[in-house]
Amino acid sequence: MAAAAAEFRGQARLPRFAAPRRYELRLRPDLAACMFSGEASVAVDVSAPTRFLVLNAADLAVDRASIRFQGLAPAEVSVFEEDEILVLEFAGELPLGEGVLAMRFNGTLNDQMRGFYRSKYEYKGETKNMAVTQFESVDARRCFPCWDEPSFKAKFKLTLEVPSELVALSNMPIVNEKIAGPIKTVEYEESPVMSTYLVAIVVGLFDYIEGVTSEGNKVRVYTQVGKSNQGKFALDVGVKSLNLYKEFFDTPYPLPKLDMVAIPDFTNGAMENYGLVTYREIYLLFDEQSSSASTKQNVAITVAHELAHQWFGNLVTMEWWTHLWLNEGFATWMSYLAVDSFFPEWNIWTQFLDSTTSALKLDSLAESHPIEVEIHHASEIDSIFDSISYDKGASVIRMLQSYLGAERFQKALASYIKKYAYSNAKTEDLWAVLEEVSGEPVKNLMTTWTKKQGYPVIGVKLKGHDVELEQDQFLLDGSSDSGMWIVPITLGYNSHDMQKRFLLKHKFSDIKGINSQYDDQDRQNSGNFWIKLNIDETGFYRVKYDDELTTALRNALQMKKLSLMDKIGIVEDAHALSIAGKQTLSSLLHLLYACRDEDDFSVLSHINSVTSSVAKISVDATPELAGEIKQLFIKLLLPTAEKLGWDPKNSESHLDAMLRPVLLVGLVQLGHDKTISEGVRRFQIFFDDRNTSLLPPDTRKAAYLSVMHNVSSTNRSGYDALLKIYRESTEVEERLNVLGILSSCQDKDIVLESLNFIFTDEVRNQDAYLVLRSVIIDARETAWSWLKENWDRITKTFAASAILSDYVKSIVTLFTSKEKEAEISQFFATRTKPGFKRALKQSLENVRISARWVDGIRGEAELAQTVHDLLIKL
Repeated sequence: MAAAAAEFRGQARLPRFAAPRRYELRLRPDLAACMFSGEASVAVDVSAPTRFLVLNAADLAVDRASIRFQGLAPAEVSVFEEDEILVLEFAGELPLGEGVLAMRFNGTLNDQMRGFYRSKYEYKGETKNMAVTQFESVDARRCFPCWDEPSFKAKFKLTLEVPSELVALSNMPIVNEKIAGPIKTVEYEESPVMSTYLVAIVVGLFDYIEGVTSEGNKVRVYTQVGKSNQGKFALDVGVKSLNLYKEFFDTPYPLPKLDMVAIPDFTNGAMENYGLVTYREIYLLFDEQSSSASTKQNVAITVAHELAHQWFGNLVTMEWWTHLWLNEGFATWMSYLAVDSFFPEWNIWTQFLDSTTSALKLDSLAESHPIEVEIHHASEIDSIFDSISYDKGASVIRMLQSYLGAERFQKALASYIKKYAYSNAKTEDLWAVLEEVSGEPVKNLMTTWTKKQGYPVIGVKLKGHDVELEQDQFLLDGSSDSGMWIVPITLGYNSHDMQKRFLLKHKFSDIKGINSQYDDQDRQNSGNFWIKLNIDETGFYRVKYDDELTTALRNALQMKKLSLMDKIGIVEDAHALSIAGKQTLSSLLHLLYACRDEDDFSVLSHINSVTSSVAKISVDATPELAGEIKQLFIKLLLPTAEKLGWDPKNSESHLDAMLRPVLLVGLVQLGHDKTISEGVRRFQIFFDDRNTSLLPPDTRKAAYLSVMHNVSSTNRSGYDALLKIYRESTEVEERLNVLGILSSCQDKDIVLESLNFIFTDEVRNQDAYLVLRSVIIDARETAWSWLKENWDRITKTFAASAILSDYVKSIVTLFTSKEKEAEISQFFATRTKPGFKRALKQSLENVRISARWVDGIRGEAELAQTVHDLLIKL
């Protein structure tokens, strides 16, 4: 009989002949023993003739003798661990219609931050355990046997038995609570239909603060005892977000309450569980005294993102993980829309281009993937929670909204939410509603953007008075592909008042007479003539201009005729074209020089990341010029940095507060002696007096990096001082700041000590990647040797695939030679697992791309002269 059960192995999805309608769950977490036991009664609808029930279970001990379906015991119970399925085979065909499946089970409160797990926290000097769930994407099966796929929506009725002094939270409000000595039984209201990955439980000691929405929904923020005041900002953003989304989607928030909880050990940034949203502490807590401006902004964006999911994801859920972007792309886009409404002075849509840039970078790899990606096994799902699903998803939504217009777009989204509420949807369902409301051919337009990997580069050439456009797929390795997209083109010329908008549907297109008022002489002499494609970077594509247009745009940029978003687009496109060998590094340096008077936060953030990239590659490509290139970049960043200084000003904007650390950190990393000396001076004062105003939270990272710049095995007092701050601080942001610079050192022994620090119980698993991310080029060989020697230990200690992916990316991408790429490939040939396979392939491709960029830079005859000339001009 077991042989018959084997037919269900190796399938991407569960069979559809039976589906759950309602789960009744009773769970008993034992926080001292780190175990749990439970009982499940599931109303199952059998819709086709079968002798089997097939559901998911993993890392659970199911009491086989307890299993019953409508009083019948199964003739055979098969557990297929690799497939994470439980197959129940009965002697005869099951009756059609609804029946109840009951069973008992137990499991471990694991330390892997997935399923039902334990998180540690301090209370009155004692370390205690809390019990927490994290089920997305496929880990509800680690807490209770279930149909663990998004389309198997069901109602949930939960009961918990927990220590009576603890707070016990779930998706729904408490309906009944009985205390019997040391244990209390907590019963929750039945939920509406929802997917298993959104079920949530949190049990621990908490304080909370409370607010209420305009509809009367209670909103609470739960924190560790004594920290509830740090939840005020998130609570305010949370209440405002629920009110805004109710109006935007024309649909009320579907549950009676919303809780947001800060969890000390948490693998993601946050998780949108229905009615019980869990967060890493750094993304929920904000303290006016000890938190930076960037933390405040991150909290706002994260809260707005998770609460957008209550509609886009929870109320309407993707049918399968192929459509994950419907959840994540929309929640990302909506979070910017919300934060822009609450804090217009943050200029958040300009900052959104960070997301677009991240997606453009990843999607220019041959090892990228389409937004809609086929999933063949549960183990592949985690690897698509990446910049494609989130940032490319959000960017193509912005592109579509720009094309359709905000009003039509909003109306269509509200219709979509109403149509698919309490059920599941695919990408095509969204396109159909958008087409119906807008009358535009949305499916035809958008299919290439979601089903096809990559994006185009639009070549722009002047031909007399006409402009010629040509599209090709853009790949960072410099190769060409004749990919075709339907591209919403926006084109501005000579001023932002003169624009053209149209769809580019073919490889080539001509725009007639666009510059007929200028003759050739005028064009060359007039700073008024320029053409800019992709106005405000609403389109998900790159642009390559011919030499004349490149020079004209550089002049327009210098004369401040372009918007902030356009400046960012021009700089990022030039950087990417240089890496791909489509433009010279000299051309990029001339463009950066044209930005020398820039003082905007977003533009300078992008310039800073580009200068950092060029400074790093120059160490390998042109070591004899690397010092001068760094000096050039120091001269670019220094004027604005000096204007801002180290000390915040009373009346300064949020964006200036954000810009100061970007520039100071950039200058320290470029080796600017004066900034480093000042950072060390301020650190020493801060170390002796933690309340000094000389080193507020915003500038601490720059000071810490300055200290690490001088650290060595024989001069480690600064390193020990930083570790002391890490050990003594109770503030999450402060501890993360220290972790994020510990490996920024040339000394091999210090780097090894920092890397080994992650194996101690002083570093939470979720935070360890910060130590690897801070390794500098001078220490990459040390870090690579360490990774190889400790790989087995790393894979055991940090089982979550997202964490392993981070480790691989952080160290592998430091290299820039084909020889190293071959060595790394060989090492991982027998060690790759599905969860980080994609990240490894992408990292190795980035090494090959860097190697090619190095070769291209070495072949630039005019580079040294360009650097010298620009240094003199600055």
